[in-house]
Amino acid sequence: MSIRVTGISKRFGAQLALDDVHFSIGKGEVVGFLGPNGAGKSTLMKILTTYYRADSGTAEVNGLDVARHPEQVQRSLGYLPEHNPLYLDLYVREYLGFCASVYQSSRDRVATVVEQTGLAPEAGKKIGQLSKGYRQRVGLAAALLHDPDVLILDEPTTGLDPNQLLEIRKLIRDISGEKTILLSTHIMKEVEAVCDRVLIINKGRLVADTTLRELRKDEMQVIEVEFDYRVEEVLLQQIPHVDGVRNTGGFVYELRFSTEKDMRPAVFDFAHDNQLKTLQLARKTRNLEALFTELTSGASIAD
Repeated sequence: MSIRVTGISKRFGAQLALDDVHFSIGKGEVVGFLGPNGAGKSTLMKILTTYYRADSGTAEVNGLDVARHPEQVQRSLGYLPEHNPLYLDLYVREYLGFCASVYQSSRDRVATVVEQTGLAPEAGKKIGQLSKGYRQRVGLAAALLHDPDVLILDEPTTGLDPNQLLEIRKLIRDISGEKTILLSTHIMKEVEAVCDRVLIINKGRLVADTTLRELRKDEMQVIEVEFDYRVEEVLLQQIPHVDGVRNTGGFVYELRFSTEKDMRPAVFDFAHDNQLKTLQLARKTRNLEALFTELTSGASIAD
């Protein structure tokens, strides 16, 4: 496994930031790490990158215990923190050359990552002259300089405009084939765009560890139907396999079914058999955002 977390807990004074967290990430996986503000995401990432020490439990990166072998772990992973620290007065190539010397990487790697991250058009500028999107590219380039097997990205698209966000997403997708990536974000579309699997943390505890495919498979089907007059909900509850009926306003009703079978034909047939005139009939897709809300509703603690 590229990352293995076993029973990790962490306190800051009286606050329990992480509570017995377990998960593992295999080589080449791209995993989204989700949670509300204060859920413990950044704390766990800082433990994996050796910045914090856990109070209990173990964490491994590339088979190395982060507490016992911090320097070797640092050499084997790349880290882009939420607040990307950069020397704004340095030129892009100058800064990356400095980082390469810290990593003891060859100067050839600077040219490689400049090309890989699309920095070539801006490489002759000072970092302070760059847009937020290009500054994020510089941070990602620095994380890639020593060609790590594992990348840990903490909110890599924070503060980016829509165009910059798409550029960084594409960049992450481009490098995902050869790296194991743990990606923290608040943007659900970002996870759906670049990740295969999702971890959801709430109040310091892991509440979901599953693929996006499995999450969608477990969704409850919701069908919205509008009639030309108000219908008694007790009548709609007679539709086969219906689990719930709710009037959402006017003559519009939300019907919930716990089945993968598309129930729109059954709703249409039921309406026809009972002389109900349907004005519209649609299946609503519950996205990752709705599932996230269900799993993380309530107050959170320290991040």
